Amino acid sequence: MRADLLTGPVDGLDEALAAVDAFDLALVAGLLRPQPSGTAGPTLLADAVTGTPLAARVAEAAAKAAAGAAGEDHFVALAAARTALLGSVHDALLDRVEEAAGRTRGRAAASEAGARPEANLLAAARAWLSDLARCGWQGIDHEVVSGAAEVVTAMLPDPSLRRLASLLDGFAAELAASCPGSSMERLPVRRWADLWSRGMLLTVPGAAATPVTGTADGRLLPLGIDVQEHATAAQAQVHAVFEPADGSPSRLVRASVSVPKPDTVVGAGIWQLMRPHMSLLAAAGEGRSMDLTGMPVTAEGDLVWSDEHARPGEPAEVFATARVALPTATAPATAPLDRHPARIAVPVFLESYTARTDDDGVLTFTVAGVDLRVDTDRIPAAGPLTPGTVAGSGACVALIRWDAGEFAVQPLAVETTVRKKVTSVHAGAWAGGTADKAGVRAEKAATDAAKVLSERAGRLLRK
Repeated sequence: MRADLLTGPVDGLDEALAAVDAFDLALVAGLLRPQPSGTAGPTLLADAVTGTPLAARVAEAAAKAAAGAAGEDHFVALAAARTALLGSVHDALLDRVEEAAGRTRGRAAASEAGARPEANLLAAARAWLSDLARCGWQGIDHEVVSGAAEVVTAMLPDPSLRRLASLLDGFAAELAASCPGSSMERLPVRRWADLWSRGMLLTVPGAAATPVTGTADGRLLPLGIDVQEHATAAQAQVHAVFEPADGSPSRLVRASVSVPKPDTVVGAGIWQLMRPHMSLLAAAGEGRSMDLTGMPVTAEGDLVWSDEHARPGEPAEVFATARVALPTATAPATAPLDRHPARIAVPVFLESYTARTDDDGVLTFTVAGVDLRVDTDRIPAAGPLTPGTVAGSGACVALIRWDAGEFAVQPLAVETTVRKKVTSVHAGAWAGGTADKAGVRAEKAATDAAKVLSERAGRLLRK
């Protein structure tokens, strides 16, 4: 791996992010009325897309926003410009990672027109998001935020609107927990602007088009499991190499399962909630391949997992897959609305590095003379992998991510020496069950919590 390519400057990156940051700051105060401090954001955004098909519409929107007279269409144009800029940053960074990994990337396919959702619901969502932009994050209160409730309730029964409904529901919950905005000392400026702009674009008819889906027949070789856990939800995403049965080039794919959860279920207990929905978790935890027949897969490399299209295959050691199959696998294309630096997660194999931990506890890999920060905060509590194990490793299967202006490494599995024997330790090793004492205790606690909640729910229903 050419780690040196991950540290060099990227042309235009700082300028693009500066324009995005300026617009995001304008959303803090709001665009309801002209404000000298807020005019620079929309103007810089318009300047950054000069010469593109968006130029004229964004220039008009910026002028209206500076005068405090922006309408819904103007907010859509500004959201599109912001998304396009972050998309260009995503593409530039991803090209750098793929070049470092020596990997090629597939081309994006055109999306298919999906079901046309009701225009009045999209308009209602757009109106609420526009109100947020006008009042700004410092101007939010419960009255403004509560306007999303009726919109979300009306959207949820329509499958074509659930993506937008889920975004609005989560966004409104975050805003409600922060009201009034004027009392907040620190604001998640980039995050809220991300949610606002994505939501605004999803209100455009056709933006949430159905991705092109084919079928996959062949062998799936898991690389590792990325676990994301929140108070009320958890997700496991399996990264893998897929070897088509027809002998065509292998490619990188993903398979995900998401579940709601009570906040009392944490750590290894989340596997109990996920296992019934995806047999791949057990295979990945056990170091086994899966044989797929007719498995739906999108052009972006996401398997629409169904257990009826999969059966357990032969043992497949992760580090053998990483050394032999990963370097030649083609990376999938990225859907247009998913082009964002925060979504970069590229599987790579690292070895012959040295690891060190500084006085602040920051772990760093030095790969061919290049320092790469290890994102230990992303190591899940739902597995045996720990920062200490990573620090003592000699080889690593990881995801390359980009955060806070630099590339970082998220370990999925490592090889380390235990009692003079090379041993592999995986973040998702407990996905299929475990005899590890810590894992057993966590699963028992989750079982007990689930029983208590079930009994309480039963009593409430009987009342």
